Amino acid sequence: MFFESRPISTLVRQARRPLVQRLAYPVLGSVRRLLGSLRDLAPIIVVIGFFQVVVLQQPFPNLLGVMVGLICVIAGLSLFMQGLEYGLFPLGETLAQSFASKGSLTALLTFSFCLGFGATVAEPALIAIAEEAARVAAEGETIPDSNDAKSSYAFRLRMVVAFSVGAAVLLGVLRILKGWPIHKLIIGGYVLVTVMTIFAPPEIIGVAYDSGGVTTSTLTVPLVTALGVGLASTLRGRNPMVDGFGIIALASLTPMVCVMAYGMAV
Repeated sequence: MFFESRPISTLVRQARRPLVQRLAYPVLGSVRRLLGSLRDLAPIIVVIGFFQVVVLQQPFPNLLGVMVGLICVIAGLSLFMQGLEYGLFPLGETLAQSFASKGSLTALLTFSFCLGFGATVAEPALIAIAEEAARVAAEGETIPDSNDAKSSYAFRLRMVVAFSVGAAVLLGVLRILKGWPIHKLIIGGYVLVTVMTIFAPPEIIGVAYDSGGVTTSTLTVPLVTALGVGLASTLRGRNPMVDGFGIIALASLTPMVCVMAYGMAV
């Protein structure tokens, strides 16, 4: 099986290449990715440096630590992008195509919900905002100022948001299968958000709005995007560019609705 995807002639040509040339390809690829990460980060580096040195006219505190941290960010971003390219995107597309080929709607929808729920529960940004919301709620005497109360508040908030994202992914998959226009779902959703904002408790509105943004971050976006594109690529009559995208928009909308509904219920 291994040699079926790589002809003998290809293996022979690779074996005849000089050792230095064979080693140079992965090294050059890594260097290109690092330079690409540096290019992507350059605008924010320039902005911070300009305001620190020119506007505030202050030296960088702990310059060595800042430089080490910057190097770590560049390397981490490069590795993250490589992981998306070789791992998460192909995995999501393969899973979507496999479920579509089986023809089981129940299995596909169950997987879609579980994927959205599981990826959101593990989202670092959501964990951070849930803990911060619990701390502020305790300081405002909305909940008791105890570790158990704050932990319970943060956990419930994460579960509500994760459930809403799972429902959004499920709805997005149904949209791809049925061919529903995305703009009608988005417009209707934001009309609902606007109406709910009028009746929701003021202390939950900001958290609800921010929860819609933090859920579409590091873990959720690659997997959900790959799922939508892979499914649209598999189904006959579906255009990946038209039908494959849009689930992320739903995933950023539904947490606002669910968190405000949760705030009004409790």
